[in-house]
Amino acid sequence: MAKIAYILLCHKDPEAIVRQAEGLTAAGDCISIHFDARAKASEFKLIADALKANPNVVFAKRVKCGWGEWSLVEGTLNAVVAADAAFPDATHFYMVSGDCMAVKPASYAHRFLDENDRDFIEHHDFFESDWIKTGMKEDRLYYRHWFNERSKRGLFYFSLSLQRMMKLKRKTPEKLDIMIGSQWWCLRRRTIEAILEFTRERKDIMRFFQTTWIPDETFFQTLTLHLVPKDEVVNRSLTFLVFSDYGLPVTFFNDQYEFLLSQDFLFARKISPHALKLKEKLSKLYSGGDIELNITNEGRTLYDFLTTRGRHGRRFATRFWERESTIGRERELLILICKKWHVAKRFLDAAERVTGSRGLAFLFDEQDTPLPDLGGIEKTLNKRTRHRRAVMRLLFEHTFSNRMLICADPSNIELLDDFYSDRCTTKILELSCTFDDDYLAGHAVRTGLAGENSSEDTVRRLVPTIRMDFAFESNQIRDRNFPHFHSVSDRNSAEENTMQISAFMDISEEKARQIAETPHLFAD
Repeated sequence: MAKIAYILLCHKDPEAIVRQAEGLTAAGDCISIHFDARAKASEFKLIADALKANPNVVFAKRVKCGWGEWSLVEGTLNAVVAADAAFPDATHFYMVSGDCMAVKPASYAHRFLDENDRDFIEHHDFFESDWIKTGMKEDRLYYRHWFNERSKRGLFYFSLSLQRMMKLKRKTPEKLDIMIGSQWWCLRRRTIEAILEFTRERKDIMRFFQTTWIPDETFFQTLTLHLVPKDEVVNRSLTFLVFSDYGLPVTFFNDQYEFLLSQDFLFARKISPHALKLKEKLSKLYSGGDIELNITNEGRTLYDFLTTRGRHGRRFATRFWERESTIGRERELLILICKKWHVAKRFLDAAERVTGSRGLAFLFDEQDTPLPDLGGIEKTLNKRTRHRRAVMRLLFEHTFSNRMLICADPSNIELLDDFYSDRCTTKILELSCTFDDDYLAGHAVRTGLAGENSSEDTVRRLVPTIRMDFAFESNQIRDRNFPHFHSVSDRNSAEENTMQISAFMDISEEKARQIAETPHLFAD
């Protein structure tokens, strides 16, 4: 059975470190602790005294650590060396910080590692991937970094500028593909021993990484992929973490216990130091026995959804193909806006049947919308959206028609802005629907915000947010004050809807009434 040697890098809160070590070793695992040498000696003594009787705890040689420096890798290696010597029966080495907590029982973690004989470490090609979103990229490797960017900012950038001026750019080591990824890994013992042997033999490689910037995101990632067959390495971390728009890790609190348990990870980071109840429950979880788990893994999707509501950027400048491609001044584009796509499609079918107008469903929202051959521009949703005016012009020409109906989701505000800026006449008919809680819960599952097995509590919390989101989309369209805007609703009488449809399509009230009275038009 798997036995885990935890590699703990920490620098504060000695009482919490003691509780963390006791919790992780209670189930038979072991831990190697590196406590930053910058911290007070009294704090380290508190930890050492509290854990000295625990045979499953060992302490690494301490070094002073700085963010982005080699010292973080050095401290990690010291902890790995100590664990390798002290715990010869450890099968896996798992990197954690003082902010990490287990979100699965030890029995689950052991079974998972027994059943998956792989190394788990996130790794992406340093030069080809976009893992680095902002800031320095290639210069992390090409130039030597002796100063800390945070504590000695002036010297850091002076040194970098001087090397650039003197053309001291260096090459990366030959036959070594540089990888980058999260520093929270879980590696098998044979991989760790291969890395330690490599560090003893290849001093040139060590010297290279010792002067790179933020090497904890490249050192173990690169050596693991260099020393282990690729099919034995899983490109993921077993630690659940989410980053905000500002590149900072999201913090978890007391009310997120069930949420964390439902993620497909063994650990989570960062747990708030103030979330004492959550820490206590998670500590008991790890050392306790098996429990029934409902793993939905919707965490990052949920976070992205809930934190991006109301954040709307501006559209990029018009592309040349949009400037040069107009639908046509003599043409009329009728857009049916509805969140319930099946309602819009029913209306579209009825309008085509009653008036003989040509129509297409959600061609800019739904990949599988049937379209004629337009020379390849219709093949993918991305291509259609990027060239939407050209697509509509081709469709008008293909059907030999000057009037066409299409359906669009209310969230597609850029599409409306684009078509209203064209020379054609654009009209909107909003199909306003009532949304009960069951429909909104189903929407959460259909769109991937929640899984089929998501807890009722998770779905219940999503429902009001989705409801407000739908309302926001409708208000956003109305706030544009688009000309030729009309609206029908499942709350209106057939007569009220008839007048709106008649004005929207410029048809007689008799024909509009036939459409308005379509059986089960608004039914789910």
